[in-house]
Amino acid sequence: QVQLVESGGGSVQAGGSLRLSCAASGGTFGNYVAAWFRQAPGQEREFVAAIWRTGGNTGYSDSVKGRFTISRANMKNTVYLQMMSLKPEDTAVYYCAAGRHILSQFPNPQAGTYAYWGQGTQVTVSS
Repeated sequence: QVQLVESGGGSVQAGGSLRLSCAASGGTFGNYVAAWFRQAPGQEREFVAAIWRTGGNTGYSDSVKGRFTISRANMKNTVYLQMMSLKPEDTAVYYCAAGRHILSQFPNPQAGTYAYWGQGTQVTVSS
C-alpha cells in the first residue's frame, strides 16, 4: 500500500512559478509510474504529466507541455512538478498518483488506471 502526500501548492500571479512535491511511503516507489493530475471546480480530473519508474521517460498534456516539468528522486521517494509561466487556467487542486503501467502504454492519461492517490494541493493563479 503506497501513501502519497503532496506539498508546495499556493497562490501566485500569472507568469509565476511553483514547485509541487509528492512524498511516497509504504512501498518501493521505483516500482510505480508517477503522475500529476489536476481538477478545477466543476470539471473532471485532468491528466497533467507522468514519469516512468526510472525517470527515463516523461509525458505531458498539451496544455502544460513546455511550461511544466515532472521529475523524480527514487532515493528520496519523491516526485516533483516544476510549474513555470503559470496561467489563471492552471488554477486547480493538483493530485499526485502512482500506478503499475507497462512501457507500451506510457504515458497513461486515464485516472482510473492509477491505484494510489494523494489528498491534493491547491494551486491558485491570479491574473
